[in-house]
Amino acid sequence: MRIKIVDAFTDRPFTGAPAGVVVLDGDTFPSDEWMQRVAIEVNHAETAFLHRLPAGSAADWALRWFTPGAEVALCGHATLATTHVLNRAGLIGGSTGYQTRSGVLTASVDDSGLITLDFPTAPLSPVKADPELVAALGVTPSTVLHTGPLTDDLLFEVADEATVRGLAPDLRAVARLTRRGVIVTAVAAGPAAGHDFVSRFFAPAVGVDEDPVTGSAHTALTPFWAARLGRTELTGYQASRRGGHVRVALHGDRTHLSGHAVTTIDGDLLV
Repeated sequence: MRIKIVDAFTDRPFTGAPAGVVVLDGDTFPSDEWMQRVAIEVNHAETAFLHRLPAGSAADWALRWFTPGAEVALCGHATLATTHVLNRAGLIGGSTGYQTRSGVLTASVDDSGLITLDFPTAPLSPVKADPELVAALGVTPSTVLHTGPLTDDLLFEVADEATVRGLAPDLRAVARLTRRGVIVTAVAAGPAAGHDFVSRFFAPAVGVDEDPVTGSAHTALTPFWAARLGRTELTGYQASRRGGHVRVALHGDRTHLSGHAVTTIDGDLLV
């Protein structure tokens, strides 16, 4: 059984968001326990597992995602990594569909290798800032939103890009105070930045202290910044240590996330 490590939302190795991708030999998923153990062994933010679906199904592949701590309902960078693997192997044409816990998700690949994911837009709703979480993050937000039941994150808007880049949260406290994670975001420092907004994403409650680039978080960041900036096509930069750009486009209740990917490790899963 093949296993690959792919850096997503980047065109250079050792940047962007690394993900494990396991294309299963059979037509069913193995046990949840086995997939969770593999995700722990891979020890990246996400590991994707997929198998083919029979002809006539609503999608081409069944896809699930595991962090080192839990299965999640939606993951962008591991889906982008999966699409890159399938495309490089000649297993898909220009587009494909995945049956997931979030419904059918589609992905397309253009001639340059740019991959675009079609994901549900997060329904944002205002909530009160938890004083303990504010203290854990070490920053006072101007806006706090919940991203809906699918991702179950909190979105904190803060003063500026420098504040986002300088965060050093108490991750143990963040783990106690969140269900999945917290997105911290601000408008870009200026036109020369090369992006429209920045973010960071912390999810220690599911075993990911800081995710390098979080596609699913951009399903919330996209409608938020589209409303603020008055444009539906934007570029986000996730300012983690590895960093990565996500090109986004808002289409009502769907959000398109685009980026490249690079395979860094290709091996055999022997267990």
